[in-house]
Amino acid sequence: MSVPLLHQYYPALSDTLPHLALGAAPTPLRQISLLPASDTEIWIKDEGVFGDGGWGGNKVRKLEWLLPDALRRGRRTILTVGGLGTNWGLATALYAGAHGLDTALALVDQPMDEHVRAQLERIRNSGATVHFTHTVARTALSLPWLLARHRSGTTPPYFLPAGGSSRVGLLGYVEVALELAAQVADGTMPEPSHIVTAVGSGGTAAGLALGLAMAGLRTRVVGVVVNDKLRLDEPGLLRSARRTERLLRERGAQLPESALTLDRLLLVRDQLGAGYGHATEPGRLAQQLAHDRAGLELEPVYTAKAMAAVLDLDRRGALNHGPIVYLHTDGPR
Repeated sequence: MSVPLLHQYYPALSDTLPHLALGAAPTPLRQISLLPASDTEIWIKDEGVFGDGGWGGNKVRKLEWLLPDALRRGRRTILTVGGLGTNWGLATALYAGAHGLDTALALVDQPMDEHVRAQLERIRNSGATVHFTHTVARTALSLPWLLARHRSGTTPPYFLPAGGSSRVGLLGYVEVALELAAQVADGTMPEPSHIVTAVGSGGTAAGLALGLAMAGLRTRVVGVVVNDKLRLDEPGLLRSARRTERLLRERGAQLPESALTLDRLLLVRDQLGAGYGHATEPGRLAQQLAHDRAGLELEPVYTAKAMAAVLDLDRRGALNHGPIVYLHTDGPR
């Protein structure tokens, strides 16, 4: 079983922040050519191959830290939220169930298409208890009832926000940033100027920003906002990253003085389209291009919009010719 870099670099964390290996790290980096006219060096870090049992992506990275924390606290049920077609909710149900934990999901409406219908069927077959709360506001109002409903005796459920973007969940992408830094150090690729990722709940981007700062890389995180149901902005993501930084210090990590500043994060919003769950024409074009030129399978809600942002930013010269990393966070299609 591989030892996470966070435990290698900060041994005290192995006792205070347990880790459960659910996939094979490091995930690969490879260079691709998407636009022949572009001289930007584009690399893919493929999180789609991470995970045991055929599931990859950023959800599993977070669960590697969240599941053992729930077990350490003696919780029996994970309660979390997402859209009708939530990859996060499905991954939680599958991995939690494999480790003896129940899952309850509060699901918010999103546009219904074939992908969402298939995903909802997977969720129903996962063993999770499903509550259709329809809106973010109704979910918030229902939370006290949901917490009481899924209490086991005196033990409350382990509640997680959308995407698992708690201060423990962010550790999944602190780990990925340290992994990327190690790949830069061993010559796999040059230090990237930017790393581009979809932003649904913010945890992946915030964890990356913290991890890159801890590793001493100057790489800037570009988050492509795909969710209009949550408040997502750079100050909010920075606060999340700093909460996780405090957690690491509290649990015994002797961290250097923080280099975590607002300029490490940039959110772009021009790929959202009609809103969360709605496909876009630039996303469809990016899907096709990624398939044809890189053999990469993207889904329309997150990864296609992030790739569309890469192409748009490159055309506008906003990436300074890179090298850049496109983080393929994956998910069922």
